[in-house]
Amino acid sequence: MPSTENQGFSLSFSSFGRSIFGVGQEQVHSVEASNESDSCNLELGSFQKRVTDRFQDLSVASDEQFLSIDWIQKLLGAFICCQEEFRAILLNNKEQVTKPPLDRMISEFFERSVKALDICNASRDGIEKIRTWQKHLEIVFCALGSSKRALTEGHFRRARKALMDLALAMLDEKESGSVFSQRNRSFGRHNSGKDHHSSSGHSRSHSWSVSRSWSAAKQLQSIANNLVPPRATEVAATSGLATPVYTMNCILLIVLWTPCCSHSLSG
Repeated sequence: MPSTENQGFSLSFSSFGRSIFGVGQEQVHSVEASNESDSCNLELGSFQKRVTDRFQDLSVASDEQFLSIDWIQKLLGAFICCQEEFRAILLNNKEQVTKPPLDRMISEFFERSVKALDICNASRDGIEKIRTWQKHLEIVFCALGSSKRALTEGHFRRARKALMDLALAMLDEKESGSVFSQRNRSFGRHNSGKDHHSSSGHSRSHSWSVSRSWSAAKQLQSIANNLVPPRATEVAATSGLATPVYTMNCILLIVLWTPCCSHSLSG
């Protein structure tokens, strides 16, 4: 059912998108007006229009569609398309990429992209945990769910063990030790001493390690820090290329903002 909270997220997404892409279009059009024959400016204007069209389509989703799986898939598809087109723009303007102030802007975009990996890894980590919990529940269902056979003590023992492993996996790490080592034991894989990570200061998931105080919201704020539209002088100095760099920063922020919204709604 739609909620006022969901409506709030949808409205903020729509207004956020309009403010971002409206600024970008005005800047690109101002450059085009001063030099209409420049093919680079035409390329940038076309890119900006495609970006606007894609996100306008996303912003008019109904409350039921907003943040649904289909909507998120469409969002990721739009991001990938924009990313590929942005990459092509940079490749077509290699001589500008290494010149200031564009080199600084692109470097900041890459830094934000690296920070974005933490949020992506956190989302993947959460999905992996849910899959682990699902496996434990499937064990319980297989042990106790059949009405065509008599239940034995072995079935109850298997179900009880799966439920205990599930309870351990769902506890906070500082209370239950390593969640993933518990998961491995429940599926018959025993960690050796050198593989067991017992550090009290970090959570460990494969190659990803962050402080317990790490927060997706704080990371998102860090990515958003100092993200302001380029000045007219910067747009002119970069032959308009500052605009797609700013646009891609905003698109990255929107895509990362989505899992945080989904978590808030589900919580």
